[in-house]
Amino acid sequence: MTSISDTQVRVLDADPDLAAGLPADELPAATHAALARTYLLATGTWTPPASWAGSASTLGLLVLDGLVMRSLELGDRSSTELLGEGDLLRPWQRDTEEALVACSVQWRVLEPTRIAVLDGRFALAIARWPRLTAAVVGRALRRSRAHGVFAAISHVNRVDDRLVLAFWYFAERWGRVGPDGVAVRLPLTHEQLGAMIGARRPSVTTALSSLAAQGILVPRRRGEWVLTPTARLRIDGLPEAARGGAQHAPRLAA
Repeated sequence: MTSISDTQVRVLDADPDLAAGLPADELPAATHAALARTYLLATGTWTPPASWAGSASTLGLLVLDGLVMRSLELGDRSSTELLGEGDLLRPWQRDTEEALVACSVQWRVLEPTRIAVLDGRFALAIARWPRLTAAVVGRALRRSRAHGVFAAISHVNRVDDRLVLAFWYFAERWGRVGPDGVAVRLPLTHEQLGAMIGARRPSVTTALSSLAAQGILVPRRRGEWVLTPTARLRIDGLPEAARGGAQHAPRLAA
C-alpha cells in the first residue's frame, strides 16, 4: 500500500548530504526551493505506480528512510539489492523490450519507507544550483559502485568472509557507532542475505552462527546486528583483493 503525505518535504533538510557542496550563503535559498512530495510505502510486495514516472524530466525517487529490496530474476537465479536512506530509484526505467536476455524485477518493502518524488518541478527548482543536480546524479552512481562491491564480495571464497564484508558495507552506509562496535538494523532473512552475497541459505545460517560464536557479528533484537572490533581484525586479515568494499568503513573502537 502507498499513501501520499499531506505536505511537501524540504529535501535538503531531509537529506543534508545532498547540499554538502553548496556555499553556505546559498543554502537557505536552495533549501527553500528544493521541495518534493513524499509517499509512505507499507511493508510487503510493492509495485511502483506507472504514474510516478511523470515526464522525462523526473529525476527519480529518493529514499528518505526505510529499507527496500530489489530482486532481478533471471530464470531460477536472482540478484538482490538492498536500498535505503539516500538511495535514488527509477523503477519505471527499463531496458528495451527487445533485450536478448529477458529478466524480471520484483520490489519488496522491508520496513515502512518514506520516499520523495524528485519530479520535473523539483529538477527545475534546483537548476540554479548545478551542484545539487550533480549530487542527485552521484546517488545513481553510488548504486553502481555498490553493485560492483557486491559482485566482488560474491567471489570471495568463504561465506563467513562474504557476510563480514557485506555487513561492513552496510555499516558504512547506515550504521551507528556504539561502545560495542557498529550497530546496523537490517530485517533480512538468511535467504535474503544469501541472495545478496551469492550463497545458499543453509550456508548463510551456518556462517552467521560461527560469526556470532566468535564475537564478530552479533545479532540483537528486531533485526539489529553489531559488528564488533573483532570484525575489523577479520577484514584486515583478508587478501587485499577482498578488502576493496571495506576500505571506507567506519573505524571501530579498539
